[in-house]
Amino acid sequence: MKEYKSNEELLNYLLSKGVKVKHKKKALEQFEKYTYYSIVNTYKEVFKENDRYIDGVTFEEIFALYEFDKNLKIIFLEYSLEIEIVIKSLIANTISEKYGVKDYLKEQNFDESTDINSIKKFLYNIDEEIQKNYEKHSAITHYQKQYGFIPPFVLTKILTLGQISRYYGLLKQEDRQKISKYFKISDKILKQILVNVTLVRNFSAHNNRLYTMHSKFYISFNKIDKSYNASDKSTNLYMIMKCMEFLLDDKTKKEFNKQVNKEIKKLRRKLKCISIKKILNIMGFPNE
Repeated sequence: MKEYKSNEELLNYLLSKGVKVKHKKKALEQFEKYTYYSIVNTYKEVFKENDRYIDGVTFEEIFALYEFDKNLKIIFLEYSLEIEIVIKSLIANTISEKYGVKDYLKEQNFDESTDINSIKKFLYNIDEEIQKNYEKHSAITHYQKQYGFIPPFVLTKILTLGQISRYYGLLKQEDRQKISKYFKISDKILKQILVNVTLVRNFSAHNNRLYTMHSKFYISFNKIDKSYNASDKSTNLYMIMKCMEFLLDDKTKKEFNKQVNKEIKKLRRKLKCISIKKILNIMGFPNE
């Protein structure tokens, strides 16, 4: 949009492009609540061919895809949080047992093959995070005042998933392997997965379009599913979802699958002018 248009003007513009609107009042309410840009501009492309809307497409179908993606983000946020909790616990326990609860943040406790400047930068960022949370987080205040240090099980609580992913990647290999053994995967694959789960988490939290997401961060997915043929070298949402399942216990994994499948079935019922297969292909699901 190059200039401001009211919701009514935007609705008329959409109609002029050949998109049918079954319930105009409801569409206007949805524009008001979520914005035309977030719904139509973000999700319209899959309903177009040669830069024109497919014959018979309705606003309700475009909104159904918007709603599908919105619900996917809620699901992925929920289960990435579960993964975050478990990873933080495993890292805190591993480094506490090996290096103690006081002097674990020393350069020699990290991977010696890593560039020392990367480790120094990480430790500097950790110190900044502690200072930032000194007045905000009661446990940080307590341990800093009482003992002059922050134990691992407190530190990990204030770190983001991205920071935890970075922490894991900088650990000595034997420490990474001890943690990855819990999931029955290699430390290399766990490192790759954590980077991508962090990306999915950020996409979801910042309300970016998720179902089309392709990550440049490679995952050795043939170690997860030997039969899967990736269409390109990027990592799609299906691949990340299957990798997340490796980091969830059986019960939680089933719940995760059930919620995603429920949203797919809901969208399938609402799509008329395109097939659900088109959406699933974009997400990276196998054809079968």
